[in-house]
Amino acid sequence: MTAQFHHVPVLAEPTIAGLEIVAGGVYLDCTVGGGGHSALILQAAENVRLVGIDRDEMAITAASDTLKDYADRVSFWRGNFCEYQPSSDLKFDGILADLGVSSTQFDVAERGFSFRESGDLDMRMDNRQTLTAAEIINHYKEVELADIFFKLGEERLSRRIARQIVEKRPFKTTLELANAISACVPSSYRHGRIHPATRTFQALRIAVNRELESLEKWLTIAPNWLKTGGKIAVITFHSLEDRIVKHTLREDDRLQVLTKKVIIATDEETRANPRARSAKLRIAQRIDASV
Repeated sequence: MTAQFHHVPVLAEPTIAGLEIVAGGVYLDCTVGGGGHSALILQAAENVRLVGIDRDEMAITAASDTLKDYADRVSFWRGNFCEYQPSSDLKFDGILADLGVSSTQFDVAERGFSFRESGDLDMRMDNRQTLTAAEIINHYKEVELADIFFKLGEERLSRRIARQIVEKRPFKTTLELANAISACVPSSYRHGRIHPATRTFQALRIAVNRELESLEKWLTIAPNWLKTGGKIAVITFHSLEDRIVKHTLREDDRLQVLTKKVIIATDEETRANPRARSAKLRIAQRIDASV
């Protein structure tokens, strides 16, 4: 699986420009993935040091290989970025978080993120945790499922889908679940712009990995890790994440938002990397370390 972990960094140019990498600086990549953004940070100036975080063991292994030429300037920490605790004397010149799920995680069917390939109902970014998508799908009450699909997937047919799942479970594979969802929605919905299981699978993934809770916690503590003048850059891929990032950065007295208008991909980047289509970048700067 590791060899398959290929990560094309989205919004790379505005992200690196916005972080204003300085020679000898120390940076934190909170979602190192395959190491794409990290490599660009390390290349941007001389003697840059970097800490890379990821929950996914496969990502850490792949990033270690991608960044092997910088091994003496890179360290890794595996875990949820909201649980990271830098040493008291370590402050960063810049922090980056590229949120969501990677293309590779989608492509490895056995990870359970994709509704297009048959795999276990897993969806864990960190396989050390016990909660899986199968546990949620096969054991949660109908009203709990409907709430998850509506709140985390913005799925307007959440109640209908939840009812179908409870009636047809247990489910073992992603394709079984995707087919059950397709079978219970109107024809117009089934043949719409996106696959009818898209929002349900998004909601399940967010619930399994507690992504929004982790993001909210991280946004409250990450500014403390910045030097005065240091920058924090966050790339989101759906409205739930972006809403949290937008309001939290704006309301934090320790930060000054630098992106008055959210940064999105150019048409050229979107054509080259379709994943960039929904990406949004926001950047803020630490203005007073005493706050």
